[in-house]
Amino acid sequence: MDFEFTPEQQQFAVDVKEFLDANDDPDVFDVTRENMAQIVDTPKRRAFMKSLGHKGWLGITWPEEYGGTDGEGVYEYILNEQLAGRGGPQIGKGVGIIGKTLIAHGSDKLKAEFLPQILENDVEFAVGYSEPNAGSDAASMRLKGERITSDAGEDGWLLNGQKTWTTSAHFAEWYWVGVRTDPDNKHMGITLMLVPLDQEGITINGIWTMGDERTNEVWFDDVFVSDDYVVGQVNYGFRYISQALDLERFTMFTMSPILQRLDLLTDYVKTAVRDGEPLRNDPKIRARLAQLHTEAEVARVMGLKFVAEAVKVEYLVKAGKPYQPPTVEASEYKLFATELSKRLADAAMDIGGPGSQLRVKTDDAPMKGRSESTYRYTVIDTIGGGSSEIQKNIIARRAMGLPKNF
Repeated sequence: MDFEFTPEQQQFAVDVKEFLDANDDPDVFDVTRENMAQIVDTPKRRAFMKSLGHKGWLGITWPEEYGGTDGEGVYEYILNEQLAGRGGPQIGKGVGIIGKTLIAHGSDKLKAEFLPQILENDVEFAVGYSEPNAGSDAASMRLKGERITSDAGEDGWLLNGQKTWTTSAHFAEWYWVGVRTDPDNKHMGITLMLVPLDQEGITINGIWTMGDERTNEVWFDDVFVSDDYVVGQVNYGFRYISQALDLERFTMFTMSPILQRLDLLTDYVKTAVRDGEPLRNDPKIRARLAQLHTEAEVARVMGLKFVAEAVKVEYLVKAGKPYQPPTVEASEYKLFATELSKRLADAAMDIGGPGSQLRVKTDDAPMKGRSESTYRYTVIDTIGGGSSEIQKNIIARRAMGLPKNF
């Protein structure tokens, strides 16, 4: 496998860097928000993403007929890593999960309504899969969809139930939600729907995480959804969700922030002194840093392996040939990268000593308090997009051929 970028790809990275330099704004870019920096939750962040759309960078891999440039996924990878390294918003849900699923399975009406808005960043989505009893096991969702005809004579679904851990629900316009439409079939009884979040019958309650960020629980009380806003075939939703999860597991957990924090810790060790001795001379600390740098390179290459496999899939899809989605590669990367991120946070807390417990942005704290915030945030990363245990099960079954109950 060739891990070097082509001259064209290297030039694209330069172009992105220059654009980010020219649009640098502390209200848009904040590395201390860790992985939550990727969400587009303020007017300034939305305006910035709109400017990316005008550059043609939000639909790089989309077909030209839908406003994209039909480019390779490696360009999305380069763009997202550059954005993540600055602590900026990323292309995420709209372009990836929602946009690509609509292109593959959505009706002409849904494509015409939503795809242009996504490319202009005129719409924000929340994703509703998780429920109190359906976290990593998305197929266990129970939000009930009952077939009805509305008082106005429109065919559709009446939704009742609850979703939880919906990060963007308090600022998004539309909810991309999985609904239980067949109670007798676990995996082939879920339907994807698009629901406006300002609709009557929807209640959104905030939940504050240990990372100082807001997520939400969302309640549905007799919420009507027209058949026009059903995505793809009824009861095929879990299949569509599973196809998109590979992308989510990769794009949600970029490598650049991990490398940025590793560099921060390394620079701290180079100059810090404890008990009159430079930390860089401590053999245990040197060994720990060497291990982290080695593992970071492994994670980086695993990410590139996923990109390479995803590009192969793109070619097969365009050629109309059978393909196998890179599920194993996505799970391997997600598992290793997020657990590495947690180990790096542990190391920063240990090496920083008692002062590392001071809050982030404390100027006289080791690494300005970055250690304590990453210590809290990185736990969340090992859960989102499917917990580490789920990733291990996927790898065991699909890569190693082990039975489901091994």
